[in-house]
Amino acid sequence: MTDTLTATGPVHEARGWFSKAEAWLDDRGKGAWIAAMVLGFILFWPIGLALLAYMIWSKRMFNSSCSQRRKAHGLGQSTSRSSGNAAFDAYKADTLNRLEREQDAFEAFLQRLRDAKDKAEFDQFMDDRARTTRPAAESSEA
Repeated sequence: MTDTLTATGPVHEARGWFSKAEAWLDDRGKGAWIAAMVLGFILFWPIGLALLAYMIWSKRMFNSSCSQRRKAHGLGQSTSRSSGNAAFDAYKADTLNRLEREQDAFEAFLQRLRDAKDKAEFDQFMDDRARTTRPAAESSEA
């Protein structure tokens, strides 16, 4: 009977499932925590509220685990890092320079289009204004 009250008893098992669930959700990231919270709100709102409070209290809501995972998988690394292959690095540098030149040329083209449109709109405004002021000037002379 004393065995059921020891650390391997029901109290430890109850804490064990909670720790296991917490670890399982942590492994799947912040999205799993949010999904669990939403399901908690759907099933019984105090459960969702408790999960939200726990996420805020334990700082799971604001941790940077996603960015750490991206860095661990190499997704957040700079493009200027060498790959170890000189030919590929030269090709990559040339391609990036060409793309930057094309982007600059395209942005300049778009600016010329905007300027031409603005000029056309302004010329149209001036023509309309000249037409409306001409009849008013002729009627005042008569």
